[in-house]
Amino acid sequence: MARVIINSELCKGCGLCVVACPKKMLTLDRSHINTKGYNPAHLIKPEACIGCAMCARMCPDVCIEVEK
Repeated sequence: MARVIINSELCKGCGLCVVACPKKMLTLDRSHINTKGYNPAHLIKPEACIGCAMCARMCPDVCIEVEK
């Protein structure tokens, strides 16, 4: 199973990773605001990750890592 690591302090909440995920396991965390004032990306179904790394490729701020 792949592991997704999101640096929530670097995330600006653009949502590109949410759209790119084929398994729809990412969302923007509306209950959390980082120090920059954004709602960062959040894993809702980590067990569904297939390790495609589309989220990491789409992230303009390079705040997502995918470990296989």
